[in-house]
Amino acid sequence: MAKKETKENYKIYLKQIEGISKVASLITSGLYLDELLRLVVNVTAELMNSKICSLMLLDPEKKELVIKATQSVSEAYNKKPNIKLGEGVSGKVAKENKPICVLDVKEDISYKNRDIAEKEGICSLASVPLAVKGRVIGVLNCYTTKKHKFTKYELDMLSAMANQAAVAIENAELDLRARSAEEALLTRKMVERAKDILSQEANILPSEAYRLIQKQSMDSRKSMREIAEAIILAKDIKAKT
Repeated sequence: MAKKETKENYKIYLKQIEGISKVASLITSGLYLDELLRLVVNVTAELMNSKICSLMLLDPEKKELVIKATQSVSEAYNKKPNIKLGEGVSGKVAKENKPICVLDVKEDISYKNRDIAEKEGICSLASVPLAVKGRVIGVLNCYTTKKHKFTKYELDMLSAMANQAAVAIENAELDLRARSAEEALLTRKMVERAKDILSQEANILPSEAYRLIQKQSMDSRKSMREIAEAIILAKDIKAKT
């Protein structure tokens, strides 16, 4: 019997290591943020045997936690209102940068959505911060259907998942900002080229050509980049005929 238990424990341990490795591999995956967040909650839910696993990111301007990913099919849970920093269980976790466990959220007055917990049959909660270099960017929540006292080992494992996820999220956001800056620069270059073409073709000032592109963009409800691309394409076609 002891050998069988040791073998089962070993399998669980390998599964946990595999789960943490999966999340760690997301750090350099190049995935878009939405895809990355979905993978994190799916892997975490499987690893923790959780009915609902949710990942909330902090909106630094509003100082609110917003649900960004969950593997739950519950419409009521997925549409939960944002949580103010410092309020509720998740809000306290984010503000204090410390994990919090609740044995039964339906009986905890600090839990903000006890009606949803009752309806969805969720009970115990482990909530851990997502932090990068001490800066909290969100929280990772795991719920069970029955009362469960999370062990130190389980919390350490969940925190390890959260730490890896936080770095991956930070990298994805930095990559997104870099791509956005690159796209903005390319758009400016295309609009400048289109402005010069239009100025020469119509024999008007560059400033007037820019206003025409801007007006066409507004009238057609297309981006200035799309209008610029059309002008450049027309010029290239004309040059070839």
